[in-house]
Amino acid sequence: MESKSEPNEWSSGVWAHLTAVRQRSPLVQCITNFVSMDLVANTLLSAGASPAMVHSVVEIPDFTPHIQALCVNVGTLTPNWLPSMKAAAELASNLGKPWVLDPAAVSCSGFRLKACLELVELKPTVIKGNGSEIIALSSASPGQTKGADSSHESTDAIEAAKSLAESSGAIVAVSGAVDIVTDGKKVIGVHNGTKMMQKITATGCSLAGLIAAFLAIDPLRALEATVSAMSVFGIAGELGVAMAKGPGSLRMHLIDSLYGLDETTVLNLVNITRLG
Repeated sequence: MESKSEPNEWSSGVWAHLTAVRQRSPLVQCITNFVSMDLVANTLLSAGASPAMVHSVVEIPDFTPHIQALCVNVGTLTPNWLPSMKAAAELASNLGKPWVLDPAAVSCSGFRLKACLELVELKPTVIKGNGSEIIALSSASPGQTKGADSSHESTDAIEAAKSLAESSGAIVAVSGAVDIVTDGKKVIGVHNGTKMMQKITATGCSLAGLIAAFLAIDPLRALEATVSAMSVFGIAGELGVAMAKGPGSLRMHLIDSLYGLDETTVLNLVNITRLG
């Protein structure tokens, strides 16, 4: 059952998280796909974080110990990139650094599904995907696929998300018309955002990077940090679409709006509910 939160119950926490990211500028290592690198990096910069697109396995031992968080996205996965992802994830986990797994298009091949399942074993702090990705990863079976697009609503994946959270120990975030965040017991709905964001490639990848930045400044409250990141990104989209003429200009206005978010706007526009 949906229950609207009191206005200040989540809003003040969301603003506090964004303020902390801006003040501390956490270093976030992003091993992400070729399509998304530019938007992920610019999203993190506009939020106040410091992105590092370091993906060579040779550099992992020297670089990864210095990061505050890691984001791994398998969107353009190749056998050459997988060792880097595993090495960085294992090192982050061993050093107690939060990391996010984005199992993009997990159901499109057996190779990709196996790789994602192996990455889940390295204990991500958060697993973020769309409804179809979370269902496939939770059931460990390919299922129906549209590549990186979802065939399911986020709300279709609530039970799969809860199951995946319980089996993996991760917070599971499902992006969609209503973003879902669960620790396996509590289910939170984030109602910020705009449908046109789905027409811009790499917005989901960028959200995963932003979640990593928020985890960096509040690693012991991963569910709350994830909810805050999803709300902030959605609010930036709402503000951006009001100025946009289409997806191309929304991309620009999304980044500008994220950069310019102020306290009054955040407190007024946060829309988060308890779903279970």
